[in-house]
Amino acid sequence: MRLLTWNINGIRTLPMYHPWNTLKTGENILNELGADVICFQEMKSSRQALEKHVALPESYDAFFSFPTSKGGYSGVGVFTKTACVVPLKAEEGLSGRLQSVLKPPLSQDERITCSYPLAHEIELVEDETLNTHNDLAVLDKEGRALMLDFGVFVLINLYCPNETSDTRLPYKMNFHLLLAERVRRLVEIDKREVIVTGDMNICAAPVDHCDGELASNKEDFWIHPARKWFHEWLDPVGPMVDVVRRCWPERKGMFTCWNQKISARDTNYGTRIDYFLLTKGLLRWFKNGDILPCIKGSDHCPVYIDLHDEIVTESGEKLLLKDLMKMNGEKRDPPRLATRYWDEYSGKQKLLSSFFGKKNLVVAGSPPIASVVTTSIPSSAGEAAETLLSANKESNEQRIVDDAKEIISISDPSGSSQTLSELLPFVQSTPSNLAASSSPQPDIAGVASNHSNQAKPSSSTSGPPKRKKMQADSNYPAQSSKKAKKGVPAGKTKVKGGVPAQPKLSSFFATSAAPSSSPNYAASEPDEDLTPTSSLANRDSKDVDAFLDDAVDIVPSPSSSQFSLSVPGSSQNGNGKGKNAHAWSTLFARVEPPRCVVHNEPAREFTVNKPGPNKGKTFFICSRPVGPGYDAGRDKRLREEVDPHYRCKFFKWSSEVRKDALRESERKNAS
Repeated sequence: MRLLTWNINGIRTLPMYHPWNTLKTGENILNELGADVICFQEMKSSRQALEKHVALPESYDAFFSFPTSKGGYSGVGVFTKTACVVPLKAEEGLSGRLQSVLKPPLSQDERITCSYPLAHEIELVEDETLNTHNDLAVLDKEGRALMLDFGVFVLINLYCPNETSDTRLPYKMNFHLLLAERVRRLVEIDKREVIVTGDMNICAAPVDHCDGELASNKEDFWIHPARKWFHEWLDPVGPMVDVVRRCWPERKGMFTCWNQKISARDTNYGTRIDYFLLTKGLLRWFKNGDILPCIKGSDHCPVYIDLHDEIVTESGEKLLLKDLMKMNGEKRDPPRLATRYWDEYSGKQKLLSSFFGKKNLVVAGSPPIASVVTTSIPSSAGEAAETLLSANKESNEQRIVDDAKEIISISDPSGSSQTLSELLPFVQSTPSNLAASSSPQPDIAGVASNHSNQAKPSSSTSGPPKRKKMQADSNYPAQSSKKAKKGVPAGKTKVKGGVPAQPKLSSFFATSAAPSSSPNYAASEPDEDLTPTSSLANRDSKDVDAFLDDAVDIVPSPSSSQFSLSVPGSSQNGNGKGKNAHAWSTLFARVEPPRCVVHNEPAREFTVNKPGPNKGKTFFICSRPVGPGYDAGRDKRLREEVDPHYRCKFFKWSSEVRKDALRESERKNAS
């Protein structure tokens, strides 16, 4: 029997990666992973946003826990293959108080245990307001835990909180303390065996951290309260055994999580924070376990363990795993927490998509709609409708051709007939589809009705219908005629009643006057408080990793180094125009990447995505990958521990690089 855990970093983003993008359904993805029990963390979805093929795979039972107040965040899920294993009971959360999807709530017989943690029995950590989580249900509101009872063991799937700030540390610690108390009660009071799996967001030992072996980190590794608690909870001090590390006690680089924003996976610069923790009574069932770093699709990789299908006790008794899990061949329904009992999938509630499905409006025994419409319209009315359509179409085509002629006459004052003759076939051939789709279609039934009620056919059917002129309203100015009046120059709009009329399309094609002087580069410089300093000391103090957390890598195209923009109509000779054109070309040319000061290699450009004064700005950093001992800054890395083979601390704003390039260009022109 195989159990697998994986922080997928979003159930909706997983299918964007290979090979998951070749698999059409959630069941195919689960089959590809090849485990009997699959635990996902960081679903980043909600019950309403979950697709049916993910929530209800045919060959699996699914269980989920989502945040009660914040959708698209956190969330865990467990999938069990129905042919191999069906859980006996299931609960959401650790406190026993969370009943977010169950109505009525779980009965005592449906609960995994009758003993739940109490807040006054746990030494909870106070937050910054000197308050503690007296209501343990608050720790379950982020959808971070699922518990399933398989008979021989209780499985707890976790996505533990991350310490994103100092104010988040009390919540993180209290969640861990609640977990430890729940496991203690299961083991000591209920005499159960437990498997804890998932993303713990803690490194168990220095060997599980990419910088853990550095002298400065190794000495103080256990000072952090979360690491200290975890160290005391694991064997040999505590009740839980890290079985994957037990299989590979001396293995280095066995990481399960990497920072993708700094390309840390390329050099295996990561951490091990995903685990399978077993109580000691289950060790006889444990077979082997390992990580799967070759499987991509997330910033984490899967971790798995295998259990023996049968064991022989010291007394010679043969025990079968399926018997202890009560899988004796009889079909058994899953617990009520399973998604198959959700109202939207059990037939008790209509899905929103059902209101948008195609409906058959044809009543049995009635003629088709097309025949009814055809037989109810006289032939003369049909001819009138066709005449209206064709006339409207020809009117739109003629209007587009007239506009094109006027544009040509403005952009080419010489009135070259060759240019006009080349353009007219294109104009006359393209607007038919545009006119037919953009012009309003007349109501054929309405035309037929009006035609039949009139004694005489109207002569207006031979041409396009005239639009009724709208009366002026006091709230809106009167609209001027679309066609330009004679005597009004091209590109000018006639002012009527103090309100300028709408500019014509041809006005945008008029040739603009050339600039009278060279551009003022100082006017485009950023504000003083946003202008970065160019000194090396100040650049070294910047936190490059913080910028990269909210930045996007810029991948230049092969021909981007020659890309430049020049002023339209400028020339390289005469009246200083060549100099202006060269200045503009230099200004808009792609910035050549600078070279980092340590390796003398071209730097790599990124764009800031984080909201704030720097959003949209670009910067350069060293192009080398990160690794153990890379230069993370003087405040984070001792100088004697810096490894020059990895990324250095080079940082420079693209605006500085552009200014340096302009100064160098001016210096060359002056010489």
